[in-house]
Amino acid sequence: MAAALLANTLYSLGFVLEKRALTSLPEVSIRQPARLLRLVLGSPLWIGGSLALAAGFAAQLVVYRTLPIAAAQGIFVSGLVLLVLLSARLLGEETSGRERYALGAILLALLMVVLSLREGSDTVSQDAPYPLILLVCVPSLAAGVWLYASAERRTRNRHRRPTTGVEYGVAVGLLYGVSSLAIKGVSSRLTTHGIGGAVLDLLGSPYPYLLLFTGVFGLVMSQAALQRCRASLIVPVCTTVTSLFTAVLGTLSFGEALPDEPLRLALRVAGTALAVAVLLTMPKHDTAPQPSPPAKELASP
Repeated sequence: MAAALLANTLYSLGFVLEKRALTSLPEVSIRQPARLLRLVLGSPLWIGGSLALAAGFAAQLVVYRTLPIAAAQGIFVSGLVLLVLLSARLLGEETSGRERYALGAILLALLMVVLSLREGSDTVSQDAPYPLILLVCVPSLAAGVWLYASAERRTRNRHRRPTTGVEYGVAVGLLYGVSSLAIKGVSSRLTTHGIGGAVLDLLGSPYPYLLLFTGVFGLVMSQAALQRCRASLIVPVCTTVTSLFTAVLGTLSFGEALPDEPLRLALRVAGTALAVAVLLTMPKHDTAPQPSPPAKELASP
């Protein structure tokens, strides 16, 4: 629990710092990944945000070794509350009444998931068949990249209403869902005795290569999306998709059993379902006022 809450704090802080850094940078695009990386790596604030995300990744490894996947995802979703609070405080992003109701639902979902836990009674799986992992992950990666590219084409339409980033969030969420399964797999490989044996065992699995793919593509895609959309909307969508993907497909892939007691099972399932409802409450179009263009653009013919 402590590691999960620490991961939430680090992830929320990291996203907010990256968003704040991106607002002061020139426009970035996934079509120019080298330029994007050069710009963000030149920003100390962005580097600080990425270090916070990396520390959150380390905390997540600890969580997956001690909690079942479904329970861990229910707790991770609670980080949305902190994210929205930080976005309002540090980025000046306002939330609507519907978004605030969603935050209340997330808190309730967290409470339900926590109440479903019982120390020593939940099974934490340490392995999954590699063909099954690839069968789940490869199509999901393709779907995420395709959805993001489709959102990019629609966004270039000048007459389109400003987007909140739901499409971007779903696309990046699929990539991060795959990354979450890979993190779970890495945590299971690290149980091998001896550093040399653990490294060889890890390199013989698909997990480091899935992490490499999702790390590179997820970085480029998420930074371009964060710059264009409100962090208080795009990150909750991304987190909800990631949590749903990991809780459902991860639990099935790693063969982790749900609670035996009817009450605990109902709390676990209902809490996860309530967290997913956050995605359904998110508006697709942004009604917030758009920033005025710079003076040099107003003066241009």
